[in-house]
Amino acid sequence: MEQGEQAITELIRFIEDKKIRILSFCHIPEDGRLRTLSFSTKDKERLRDILKFGERIDGSSVFSYVQPEKSDVYILPNVGEVFLNSFVSPRTLNVLCDYFDEDGKPLHVAPGSILARAEERLRVSNRAELKTLVELEFYVVYKRDGGFLQVHPEENYHQTAPFSRFESLRNEVLLALEEIDVATKYGHSEVGGGNDSNLAWEQHEIELLPQTPMKTVKALALSKWVIRNICARRGFSVSFSPKPFLEHAGSGMHIHICVLKDGENIIAGSSEALTDETEQIIGGLLEFAPSLTAFANPIPPSYLRFIIRKESPIDVSWGIRNRSALIRIPLWGRNPSGEPERNHCRKTIEFRGPDPTAKIHHLLAGIVLAVNYGLGNPRASLKQAKELKAEGEVDERRRRLLLPLSCMEAAMELEQKRELYEAMGVFPRRVIEASLEGLRSYNDRGFQKRLADEPSSVEDLLNEFFNYG
Repeated sequence: MEQGEQAITELIRFIEDKKIRILSFCHIPEDGRLRTLSFSTKDKERLRDILKFGERIDGSSVFSYVQPEKSDVYILPNVGEVFLNSFVSPRTLNVLCDYFDEDGKPLHVAPGSILARAEERLRVSNRAELKTLVELEFYVVYKRDGGFLQVHPEENYHQTAPFSRFESLRNEVLLALEEIDVATKYGHSEVGGGNDSNLAWEQHEIELLPQTPMKTVKALALSKWVIRNICARRGFSVSFSPKPFLEHAGSGMHIHICVLKDGENIIAGSSEALTDETEQIIGGLLEFAPSLTAFANPIPPSYLRFIIRKESPIDVSWGIRNRSALIRIPLWGRNPSGEPERNHCRKTIEFRGPDPTAKIHHLLAGIVLAVNYGLGNPRASLKQAKELKAEGEVDERRRRLLLPLSCMEAAMELEQKRELYEAMGVFPRRVIEASLEGLRSYNDRGFQKRLADEPSSVEDLLNEFFNYG
């Protein structure tokens, strides 16, 4: 469990040279939000000890499935994953950490351990690995002051200043992420926008570059951390809620999936057509899709995004370039220059169900298992893909299989499919049990009727979850 002496010595030298006053251990628990434990760097022997051996924390406060009577877990820093924290003073260095048990082994129930086991199962079973790309949507909320041009609601897509007030804020986010080695693809304003007598709000998106699922988890947590800090510094609010405003576009977190074998993308063949393996993968994702909502959409407002659709999927279906489908094959082929794309992860499968409050470790682990299932059960997966292909916006055939429309329904789907997650010990039983308990605790069955009968209570619910995620 302990770290290498040379790496620790080099990091301590860096801390001394840069006059770092505070060292913060950063860890990413079940909810995917960055947490910190901070130390003074004055005592160099103490500093060396904590870098070598880590520190204890209360696991029951960050994991719903760790009991208080046996809650001590260790966090141990990865001394190669450090970055300066420009949002606090005095001068602070953050270092990312992993979770370990009392025997010095990776904590079996930790979300990162679950994801690692899922990836290993895919490697062993199908000699494949995943790369994932996340599209992170969010709202910036501010007091009206008349210093900008308000566009018509829901027409904010790719607007620029002065119609989009926060172009400079979004660019600041891109540069701040670059400084801490989080690779981004691009940023832009999204569809959502609106105002009332006191406040106005604007929807934006930051898209990350493809990377391993474990790196995606870290990049997503750091992206939210940077966005929140920059907004706070400027005096604005930010929401990653899937539905912060009832009558305006919800925020999704679409995930693009690239599957590699021997370093080559198997999503499309040389003819640019879908391969059989691609359709097997799609079939696997469709098989898992209803139960994946337990991790992809873990709070009641997640399902308001589905009920009030505005391009949000509700059918378990897939289609070519079809934005109404749950799984979409984006535009491929040659770009306008006529040259083939050099990026081997340019060709992806887009999973459009998740939102920014997703339990990202568990969701990506489930996606990895779905891909593994699809490749390992070719006949059943190809049949599933054939039956659930959506050829257009209106297709009665696919309305026979819908996503859950509440946390309660998501719990039912996970309960029915739990053996797929628990097989070979990838998801510990108590993790699934805690997930089911959490979803059922919302008691949100019949959300559509409540929306019609008690709109004010729904607004209260949106306010409750405004800062979730």
